[in-house]
Amino acid sequence: METHPYSTQSVKNWDSGSVAHTYGRADLVVKEGKGSILYDYEGKRYIDLGSGIAVTTFGISDDCWKEAVINQLNQVQHTSNLYYTAPQAYLAHLLCEKTGMSRVFFSNSGAEANECAIKAARKYSDDHYGPGRHTIVAMKNGFHGRTITTLSATGQDYFHQHFDPFTPGFVFVEPGNVAQLEQALQEHRCCAIMMEMIQGEGGVLPLDAAFVQKAAQLAREQDLLLVVDEVQTGCGRTGKFLCSQHYGIEPDIVSMAKGLAGGLPLGATLFGPKTADTLGPGDHGSTFGGNPVCAAGAVSVMERMTDTLMEGVLERSACIRSMLEGAPGVEAITGMGMMLGIQTTKSAPQIAAECLKKGVVVLTAKSKIRLLPALNIPLPLLREGIEILKEAMVP
Repeated sequence: METHPYSTQSVKNWDSGSVAHTYGRADLVVKEGKGSILYDYEGKRYIDLGSGIAVTTFGISDDCWKEAVINQLNQVQHTSNLYYTAPQAYLAHLLCEKTGMSRVFFSNSGAEANECAIKAARKYSDDHYGPGRHTIVAMKNGFHGRTITTLSATGQDYFHQHFDPFTPGFVFVEPGNVAQLEQALQEHRCCAIMMEMIQGEGGVLPLDAAFVQKAAQLAREQDLLLVVDEVQTGCGRTGKFLCSQHYGIEPDIVSMAKGLAGGLPLGATLFGPKTADTLGPGDHGSTFGGNPVCAAGAVSVMERMTDTLMEGVLERSACIRSMLEGAPGVEAITGMGMMLGIQTTKSAPQIAAECLKKGVVVLTAKSKIRLLPALNIPLPLLREGIEILKEAMVP
């Protein structure tokens, strides 16, 4: 039962008057939903092909997830990281078991997970080589977060306006350009190579496998850390639990967030054997990181990361591609699994607005339409949503 007189207009008025104007919001006030269906305050139905930017892994108000979260709320909602809690410890165990990594640090977001990764990479180098060997080679067109340091690691000039000075110690190379990478490693005292396997915010662009494997080789040869940002690509999004598993590499540090807790704020930084003990007591911390309620939601997500689910992700991906390849207005499709970008003849924002009017939620990335549906979206519902998208894309 609602305790406030919420309506479309009252929500918009409060938002306009009281919320920082940092978002260009679409014309949708979400009231409720179930699975991959959302409803507004007028009762209009929307097919959700964005899942909160790859967050609601199993859709809205998933029953299994909800039961896990409510059960934990009935026990304890928070202690602090001065004490043990079962959901956090068990979640760390599941993550290590699933990935082959050795330890996990929990935070609250992807940006924080990347901050931790950067700190750990620099501390590893300082521990083994002393001060000054701290430069991180990152990729042009990459995106790692909106804090000052993760913006500093982001290779897009657009995000570097207005916020100087930035954290020093980052250099950028074109993804795919081995010569540039080798030159950067020669010219700077480097501690790590940092990359996304698919540049999500950069336009849903997968990295070339040969380049990624060469970067991993160079990192091994020079005792650099290979840091892989799986904030958007992790948790089964691409048809494997981690996107890096498609590439046959073993990162030293992996960052995760978004879909990990199914809709609750949770970040995780995973450490491989080389970096397992880099951070000790007092080197890093978080008041809310690994909160037992968020962790319980994440355990529910992790326990369903099965081979059958991954097969379903690939089946749904193939369905989307088969419906869109060669369709009017479609120029190219990029990405993997349920993380797809569609280059279109019409402008992506125009298409997204038209889809919303017709009851379908899609996202954009650069000049592309971006699709990030829930991993278990029913195939008939997915086909219905893609048909509406196809109509909106006709030039």
